[in-house]
Amino acid sequence: DKGKKMLKTWYYFLLCWLASQLEANPGLKVRITQKGLDYGRRIGVELLKQAVLKETFPSWSGQESFLVAKVNYVISRLRINAVDFPETSASFIPGTGISLSVARASATVSADWRLNTWLLEDQGGITLSISGLFIEVIFKVSRDSTGHLSMLLHNCQMSIDSLKVKLNGGSSWIYSFLLGYLEKPIQTKLDKNLCLNIKYKIQAMDAQLRKHKVLSQIDAFAQIDYSLVSSPAVFKSHINFDLKGTVCPVGNCTEPPFVPAPFALPNQSDSMLYLGVSSYFLKSASLAYYRAGVFNITISEELATTFNLNTTLFKDFVPEIALSCVTVCPMLLKLMATSPPVVSLNTDRCLLQITGCVDVFAVLPNSTTQYIFTGNLTASTRANMTITKQKLSISLLLKRLQFSLLHSTLGFSENMSLVENFLSFALRTAVIPEINDKLEKGFPLNLVHTILAGPVIKINQGHLVISTDVHYK
Repeated sequence: DKGKKMLKTWYYFLLCWLASQLEANPGLKVRITQKGLDYGRRIGVELLKQAVLKETFPSWSGQESFLVAKVNYVISRLRINAVDFPETSASFIPGTGISLSVARASATVSADWRLNTWLLEDQGGITLSISGLFIEVIFKVSRDSTGHLSMLLHNCQMSIDSLKVKLNGGSSWIYSFLLGYLEKPIQTKLDKNLCLNIKYKIQAMDAQLRKHKVLSQIDAFAQIDYSLVSSPAVFKSHINFDLKGTVCPVGNCTEPPFVPAPFALPNQSDSMLYLGVSSYFLKSASLAYYRAGVFNITISEELATTFNLNTTLFKDFVPEIALSCVTVCPMLLKLMATSPPVVSLNTDRCLLQITGCVDVFAVLPNSTTQYIFTGNLTASTRANMTITKQKLSISLLLKRLQFSLLHSTLGFSENMSLVENFLSFALRTAVIPEINDKLEKGFPLNLVHTILAGPVIKINQGHLVISTDVHYK
């Protein structure tokens, strides 16, 4: 009985864990609107024209009866010389994916023909004029088992209003034979193979998507997990992608000890693209950089000299320092974060609170160091966010500092505000700039072959939203 109860308990926890995985909230959200889809369609049509003109097609052969003779023919070196797509459209299909259609399209195709019978052989050129071509393709988007985006052909329809064949070269009596027998097999060939070729192209795109790395390295310290946590949600006006959005140390992407809270993107469609960044994303980044030691800073003798961090600043609150340092001595500061910085997103502002300890030394004229004091400090900073060079960059600005003394070998003033003033000066001039240098690489927002155009950041309670258009490059 006891064993059965234990087994039931484990089953219960297992089911709860599975449910939490299935209902996982994203750390990042991406929305593509109809405006963005229309822009993609226009760029896609131009790329499609270029690709079609470079496309190569296999030869095909056939046999037809002409009077009492069997005529074998071969059509080879097919090439598209011109193509026009006057009417194109793209739309979202709720619950499925995206529909792309081309209407009233036309194309001019040239090829070589060759035929032979027991009596003769002949060859020449052929020009094929296609007009009134209509194609509608619907492809389904989903998430595969590894978190990659997957695309499959859902439906393909096509029709051709007119197909005309013009022959060049060869014997004149052959023209009437070929014209009578080629138009129908060519149209049948197109009807049979065009949607099939589109299916193969989408399968190739799907294979490329599966090869795309869902882990992207930011810098030497951290990487981002961009895997999908669920299949894309397709609505009439937009499509949403929910991404894991976990920042973790390079080479050690374990789950953080907290989970994302649900959040929603604004009900807007003025921009092509909306990117939602949750506080979970920033908290995981804070934890990753904390584990990587980014917030541990040593202010060296050289840096202290540069910013005039010396024992003169200590005379008011550590009078005994003058006994050890007859001349002015530079300071050595060792700061270490004792816990991951706390990130909070409030309306129109992002705050970062860093808790740590500081060891302060004086560098004596003989290059040895003299320990002065150790203390706890809490630095409240404001994080300014900007988008530059396709990256979300964060820079810290010190707002307030609190200090408490832990230990000192020298006599120490009870006026802690003097110590806080010194440490505030040290943090503003040396420590914060060094942290900002490490953070300046930012979080990559670049999409393949696109640049963000006019991005705007809006900070809300618990998340921020970046709205932007994109330009193809």
